[in-house]
Amino acid sequence: MKFVRFIMKNAALASVPKHIEHFSKFSPSPLSMKQFLDFGSINACEKTSFVFLRQELPVRLSNIMKEINLLPDRLLTTPSVQMVQSWYIQSLMEILHFLDKNPDDHRVLGEFVDALVTIRNRHNDVVPTMAQGIIEYKEAFPQDVVTNQNIQYFLDRFYMSRISIRMLINQHTLIFDGTTNPVHPNTIGSIDPHCQVGDVVQDAFHSAKMLCDQYYLRSPDLVLQEMNKKSNHPISIVYVPSHLYHMLFELFKNAMRATIETHESSNNLPPIQVLVSLGGEDMSIKVSDRGGGVAFRRIENLFSYLYSTAPAPQIGEHTRPPLAGFGYGLPISRLYAKYFQGDLQLYTMEGYGTDAVIYLKALSTDSIERLPVYNKTALKNYKVSQEADDWCVPSKEPLDLSSYKVAKSTRR
Repeated sequence: MKFVRFIMKNAALASVPKHIEHFSKFSPSPLSMKQFLDFGSINACEKTSFVFLRQELPVRLSNIMKEINLLPDRLLTTPSVQMVQSWYIQSLMEILHFLDKNPDDHRVLGEFVDALVTIRNRHNDVVPTMAQGIIEYKEAFPQDVVTNQNIQYFLDRFYMSRISIRMLINQHTLIFDGTTNPVHPNTIGSIDPHCQVGDVVQDAFHSAKMLCDQYYLRSPDLVLQEMNKKSNHPISIVYVPSHLYHMLFELFKNAMRATIETHESSNNLPPIQVLVSLGGEDMSIKVSDRGGGVAFRRIENLFSYLYSTAPAPQIGEHTRPPLAGFGYGLPISRLYAKYFQGDLQLYTMEGYGTDAVIYLKALSTDSIERLPVYNKTALKNYKVSQEADDWCVPSKEPLDLSSYKVAKSTRR
């Protein structure tokens, strides 16, 4: 019996490339926040969701799995990246198992929920495991600009795809597992139709403050202000509170660390100021600190997966400072903002401080998933060579003009 299962499993594995090839020919179907909300609250039908997801999840998985294979061989062969690849293959196989199942069978629907929960749990450590693969690659091989550009391009798309897949899985499992969230009873899946932005700001700040107090034995205060163009009420939007919390928590950690390290000899720490503003199109959150800022040339590095100001941790290491890590906090926070057509930008003044601004769509109809698609344009991006070097590169040392004077006087 074990031998039969072994043969069947290997036969299924052998067919994976064919399935990836098939599903990657389809483009993912982006959903708006309003569609997520309407489906979950008005016409939630488990059968409809099941039929949609058993097609859509393989499409999203296959599109990004095609791109994994375009990574440099040296990176693909690292143990960590191979592990991530094996997780994706296994998850794809488990979803494909439901392609020919009867959506009218309640037992099938229950098994599907269980399978989605298993897949979500399997992928919990994808970010640190992929980060470990990048570290293994960087330690073993010399770096070049073109390869690093390709890795940056891929990881933005890979992590965005992961966010979207988890969003679909969470919506289905949370809506159809038959229970309500006791902490947030009004949420539709993971979406809060009346997400109180100020409350999420406070929650994220206090979590970061607790870490900061543990590590530095002190922390800056928060000054929060709201500007609501529409009414005098506290600002609320249709959003995923956990996504907003993730972004704010990361910004607060960075702001606190910078503030304390810049003012370590001072008894008084300048507060972190947060301004939340709601307009006709945008909901913006500005997090301002006086943590000394960063040099302008280093701004892009802060969003790079191959750069971190903190020492790189190892998987399973519990001794690292709680306010630092792989250096993935900012780039992934920006992806959370971009996922529903927003953005996260930094404006810094070296010697003074930094303003981080989260831009989100004010209307749920404008909040539409931003999804990577595997096509000829994506393929071209992996083949891009270094940009033409048609600008002078300034010397790092001051130019010594005395040699020019000597040469001139000799000619006379």
